[in-house]
Amino acid sequence: MEGRITSSIENGIGTITFFHPQSNSMPGTQLRNLAEEIEKLGKDESAKVIVLQSEGEKAFCAGASFDELISIKDIDTGLKFFSGFAMVINAMRKAPKFIIARVQGKAVGGGVGIASSADYTFAVNDASIKLSELAVGIGPFVVGPAVERKVGTSAFCQLTINATEWQTAQWAKEKGLYAEIFSTTEEMDNSIKTLAQKLAASNPEAMMMLKKIMWEGTENWDTLLLERAGMSGTLVLSDFTINAINTFKAKN
Repeated sequence: MEGRITSSIENGIGTITFFHPQSNSMPGTQLRNLAEEIEKLGKDESAKVIVLQSEGEKAFCAGASFDELISIKDIDTGLKFFSGFAMVINAMRKAPKFIIARVQGKAVGGGVGIASSADYTFAVNDASIKLSELAVGIGPFVVGPAVERKVGTSAFCQLTINATEWQTAQWAKEKGLYAEIFSTTEEMDNSIKTLAQKLAASNPEAMMMLKKIMWEGTENWDTLLLERAGMSGTLVLSDFTINAINTFKAKN
């Protein structure tokens, strides 16, 4: 049940694709590999813009791997796992190029964090979102800053507290998480291609400066997100969380 990360660069457009057979969920190793790939393309001068996408149709990303969550037996392992999401978000934040996210299906937990960390996010009408962490005994501590930055405190609280309810793609667009939504993946892909081509032909230095300005105020995230990972890493060891995750897995 292993996942994969692939990347390519064509005509100035770098594309990173991730996949996992369990609804594109994210084991720790895959998170670290994804962060490394983002950093690599960020440094590659032949890539002027980055498109981040996943394989399949139903799920963009189901967040943390539950199988790995319930295997965590100590704080260090928990910290290491949740640090993977911190690494991905910080890699996206610090990449000196605009990152376009292609959200072709539902996003849950860490998947919402990844979609929120992109600089411009396209989605289809079926791409509902949910921050389900509280429902399994933890909280969206690591992805929280990225989500809150995009949708605002009120909407972030709504997602966090009402952890079992899906919010529609239209809701996500109204709150600013999705820049554009489409009826079909074909329409979305055409728009992604158009924007990516425009950005690939734009001034790289100007885009780098703009991105730095857009992310002002997040310079402490290298430390903050690791601290948040420690919170999740501690909670995942509790009997409450272990039982909640097992109950959730049994229902799905």
